[in-house]
Amino acid sequence: MSAAAGQSSATGGMFISRAQATIFLGGALLFMLLFFVGPMLMVIWSSLQPPSGGTFANYERVYNDGYYWRVLLNTLRISMWVTITTFILGYTLSYYMNFHLKSPMARRAIYIIVVLPLFTSNIVRSFGWIVLLGRDGLINDGMRIVGLTDGPVQLLYTSGSIIVALSYVMLPFMVLTVNSIFQNINPSVIEASRDLGAGPIVTFLKVTFPLSLPGVVAGSLIVFTLSVSAYVTPSIMSGGRVAVMPILIYDYYMVQLDFSMGATLAVLLLATTIAIIGVYLFILRRYSNR
Repeated sequence: MSAAAGQSSATGGMFISRAQATIFLGGALLFMLLFFVGPMLMVIWSSLQPPSGGTFANYERVYNDGYYWRVLLNTLRISMWVTITTFILGYTLSYYMNFHLKSPMARRAIYIIVVLPLFTSNIVRSFGWIVLLGRDGLINDGMRIVGLTDGPVQLLYTSGSIIVALSYVMLPFMVLTVNSIFQNINPSVIEASRDLGAGPIVTFLKVTFPLSLPGVVAGSLIVFTLSVSAYVTPSIMSGGRVAVMPILIYDYYMVQLDFSMGATLAVLLLATTIAIIGVYLFILRRYSNR
């Protein structure tokens, strides 16, 4: 009897009271309101307070000026290419590590190589790519030695250089996210597919890839949102020749001191990103239901 009472009391000790739960949730909710919802509402309010014109003057200005839409589309295009590039490289690497690489030491070495860039500043990594992609950089010198080009090729200060540098920065997020899903896939499911006569390609398309889709979705969302809002890497790799929305927003805030217009562009970028993510998740849900 005493043992049962002791077990029940020990079990009851694992739960918290309603008052404690309210305090914990209230603290988290207060933190979200102060540091996430509050600043976002301030940005929206600032976008509706232009120095001159009506309440929506800034939004009318953006709507009627094609320059802002070109910059927005360029930002989304670069982010899409970064997401696609990191997906191809990250998914391939994760698949090889989990299903073909048998040595634990080799896996750890690859993990270290993949995660190592996260310990380096974005500025240092960007300047490293400048050394590689410059007119007298290692890549141009290598192409001239091999005979692919007669002179230096413009690799730096282009959209391509931004995509390469951002893909290098975002690759660890894709690899770690997809790899965590691969580790939870039961190998017996894949073996059962092969025992039933399915080839490697059919097994991958019908079993492995659908099971890894949650990791692909999470990784692509992380990479896309971080790429859309990236400032340091595009500002260094563009050399002022390629405009993206974070650079334009920074220019309005810190150079022109037009906080209202900067807030308007920030709201536009956020709303567009949320809409794209919503459509992406809707399409994936339709696909998963089918």
